[in-house]
Amino acid sequence: MESINLSRVSAEDTATAAAIAKEADVNLDDCYQCGKCTAGCPMVHAMDYAPRQIIRMLQLGLTEKAVNAKSPWICATCLLCSARCPQGVNIDGIMLATRHAAKNRGLRPEPDDDKFDDIFISGVRMFGKSNEAILAARYNLVSGHLFQDVVNFPKMLAYGMVGPRIHSVKNKAAVRQMVDRVLKTRGERP
Repeated sequence: MESINLSRVSAEDTATAAAIAKEADVNLDDCYQCGKCTAGCPMVHAMDYAPRQIIRMLQLGLTEKAVNAKSPWICATCLLCSARCPQGVNIDGIMLATRHAAKNRGLRPEPDDDKFDDIFISGVRMFGKSNEAILAARYNLVSGHLFQDVVNFPKMLAYGMVGPRIHSVKNKAAVRQMVDRVLKTRGERP
């Protein structure tokens, strides 16, 4: 078992944990480590640290360990953890805020997830909504997974998910402004 000297937690680490909690609108002290979030998480099998362990790291000021973890990037933000929490802790918000903190430090433990997020957001900014065909094509090009969706293409075509028309909303500028405002509050560039 790894031994950690908690008396050496820096003020910067404490401030980072507080910033993550503030972004997620969570009081970290509300979590009493019952483990219900972890027991219900459909992605925990692929994580290096369970959701409750990420929260515990933040409670202890071990932010370096939390932002370097793969778990926040693997989190599907399905909200099951938050729904199961008896204290109402926004656990998926913590995972997302931890991902943002990592990204702001230039860390990307799961770079394909980060690419997907950026491509998805840029598509919403451009068209006012997500276009599955453009999203899949851009992601596959950028990530190097060129033929990943070839098998699914006929189904996507049949269900109208892809086709010759590019779908957009009427007021794309309003959606772009909204997305830019959210990105700005998170400290990211649009």
